[in-house]
Amino acid sequence: MTSPLHAGLDAHFAALERFLREQVDAFEPEVRPMVTEVLAHPGKRLRPLLAFSSGAGGEPTLSLVRGAAIVELVHLATLVHDDVLDGADTRHGADTPNRTHGAHAAVLFGDALFAHALMLAAEHATPELCRIVARASREVCSGEVCQTFSRGNDRLSLDDYYRHIRLKTAELFEGACRVGALLAGRALPFSASGEATALHPRRDLQTELSLEQIGGGRLLLHRAIAENGVVALSQADGPCPSPYGTLLGPAANALYSCGGAGSIGLT
Repeated sequence: MTSPLHAGLDAHFAALERFLREQVDAFEPEVRPMVTEVLAHPGKRLRPLLAFSSGAGGEPTLSLVRGAAIVELVHLATLVHDDVLDGADTRHGADTPNRTHGAHAAVLFGDALFAHALMLAAEHATPELCRIVARASREVCSGEVCQTFSRGNDRLSLDDYYRHIRLKTAELFEGACRVGALLAGRALPFSASGEATALHPRRDLQTELSLEQIGGGRLLLHRAIAENGVVALSQADGPCPSPYGTLLGPAANALYSCGGAGSIGLT
């Protein structure tokens, strides 16, 4: 990848290409040539770029590389299906699976790519990665259905047009950013305090929370902070933009209900 956007990420993309090539053997012998063909003519790899950039600042860990590969496989699956729907014979200067193997095999091949991406996502330690990928896949496919139904409709509203392109394109971009943030493996400093009650005096705690913990729906804190009632969390260093929205900052504190010792459950 030679684009200025890819600068500084050579090791990440080299690891990505190795990981994608390693996936070929996971498929049946009859399917492997099709996988090799679609991997041999990459585009700009924008979705892995978003994943790597959202998780930038460290080495290309296996977890981050796998996440980038997952979103790219989802993207490749959508392209295979798009080429069937559009009757396209070429993409990136090469014959499409639709032309080489026929529409029937191409549709099933796209399904296999989708399924393999979800299988890789399911290997993650928490269900959050699979949730992000499955949601993005659903939205992309839904957007294609919406576009199909709107063909020839010269009265399509601007709102519907924006909705269609959000579903078809922006949702997977967002998913790629979420995946990168989730798998970066870094933590953010947070201050937390329990609401004072007659039985439970106010307790403060300085801790670190990872994006994975936030995305997973459980913020694992020290037992000392766990109290029945409402707990407020704020980031010590101010608001931090992320694919999850602005993470809890002094300007936008968020309230969470405390379910018991050792954890605070998102509400």
